[in-house]
Amino acid sequence: MSATGSDLILQRMLALHPKIIDLTLDRVWRLLDALGNPQEALPPVIHIAGTNGKGSTQAMIRAGLEAAGKTVHAYTSPHLVRFHERIRLAGKLIDEDALTAVLDECYAANGGVPITYFEITTVAAILAMARSPADYTLLEVGLGGRLDATNVVARPALTIITPVSMDHEQYLGDTLAKIAGEKAGIIKRGVPVIVGPQAEDGLRVIEDRATALSAPVLAFGQHWHAWEERGRLVYQDERGLLDLPLPNLPGAHQIGNAGMALTALRLLGLGENAATGAVIRAEWPARMQRLREGALAALVPQAELWLDGGHNPAAGEALGAHLARLPARPTHLVCGMLNTKDVAGFMRPLAAQAASLTAVSIPGEANTLPAETTAEAARKAGMPTQTAASVQDALTAIASRDPQARILICGSLYLAGHVLRENAGT
Repeated sequence: MSATGSDLILQRMLALHPKIIDLTLDRVWRLLDALGNPQEALPPVIHIAGTNGKGSTQAMIRAGLEAAGKTVHAYTSPHLVRFHERIRLAGKLIDEDALTAVLDECYAANGGVPITYFEITTVAAILAMARSPADYTLLEVGLGGRLDATNVVARPALTIITPVSMDHEQYLGDTLAKIAGEKAGIIKRGVPVIVGPQAEDGLRVIEDRATALSAPVLAFGQHWHAWEERGRLVYQDERGLLDLPLPNLPGAHQIGNAGMALTALRLLGLGENAATGAVIRAEWPARMQRLREGALAALVPQAELWLDGGHNPAAGEALGAHLARLPARPTHLVCGMLNTKDVAGFMRPLAAQAASLTAVSIPGEANTLPAETTAEAARKAGMPTQTAASVQDALTAIASRDPQARILICGSLYLAGHVLRENAGT
């Protein structure tokens, strides 16, 4: 794929700050001020933080709002194939000309002073969304919450905290309570906060923060409930019961994500069309995504090929639980991970479901874990393992041994992005 104008500007932005992650809001506030504070002109904001489920929950809320006839901006990260995926304006991905223009404007306004790539691109997204009419804006936190570049809206319509678990400890803290405290930093005075399923330590911190800010709490298990019953999703809150199809996004963990989305939609005063749309229309790539066509799928024509970008212990548990519910079929994993992740914690819940694991290094990623190290972690978790030089080689080798296998490519959103590009032939 040849470089575009936006690609070239994004490359320049990478050089503005030596650190990939450097949590503070000072640089963001400075640039927003230089641009006339566009965050104050955003359509009503729904701000979403948490460790797992942010993207899926956002996708369901967007699907529900759009089913109700609303127009929606959405910001998410990271992207999988192209940066444009991060910014959706009134339902459509930002086009190349608009992206190039807004990136160029932010780069010029920044004046060459230090700012991280995520910070300046988040400001660009806010600027683009502030200039386009819509009914709602969905903002997904990049990392943490309290000091995340998205945490610049004084009074959102509501905030959401999805399940909190151990991840990014080097930046957010080494206990669940500390991490939950960072996520709770998005809670605003008097603004309702929807809280997904949480461990007790995390929930206590979130509730304490909400109480201090007089923010109404709508917590799973207390104010709303969601469960699967007889192949349906059942949701209940003080407004009554909803009997809905199971979420379009696969996995038992999506029941809780749907519950958060439904709570948000009901809080906004939307009815059954929005609720049904949320669960049957949502699409979110690389979350137990079935690859039925494409260059990689063609390598294993008789196999069942899946892709998931989950990368922490909670994601491993969700994947393991989902695989256990699928029809019996040997499951082979192709796994690549970053060296910043809890590899053993991710592997343990998968061991009982996997016939084998083939480890790969993530192409083009400086922080990839070497395939041999990933394979060693899988061996310690009890899985038969091998390594491969590429995803293509891994798929070919698995198909030669077990043509009708179930194959799950997993371990990293960066690996998932590489797989989607390779499968599309780009």
